[in-house]
Amino acid sequence: MNTLHIQTRQVDEVDVLDLAGRITLGEGSLRLRESLQVYSQQPRARVLLNFSEVQYIDSSGLGELVSAFAAIRRQGGELKLLRLTRKVHDLLQITKLYTVFDIHEDEADAIAAFV
Repeated sequence: MNTLHIQTRQVDEVDVLDLAGRITLGEGSLRLRESLQVYSQQPRARVLLNFSEVQYIDSSGLGELVSAFAAIRRQGGELKLLRLTRKVHDLLQITKLYTVFDIHEDEADAIAAFV
């Protein structure tokens, strides 16, 4: 699966985006940007990105993630990450972004962590 598929659902006023595929330069990062742009324009958006089915993310995907995180924060919202795969986890560790994001393994805990 080379493209990125995104399913959106709502749990307790939190928008959960289930991501599947690869977030890479081109279609993958563009699709992620378009999906997150909506939330960066909403005041106090609560967004949880489920990475359990993401095989790979490159630097353009990371860039989209960081810019969406900043834009959502500016609007008083929160963006959290859920169930990172080993490759995504390692990449966030290497780039020191692991300390920037609020990352959870359990969906219920992640939902409860939104203020």
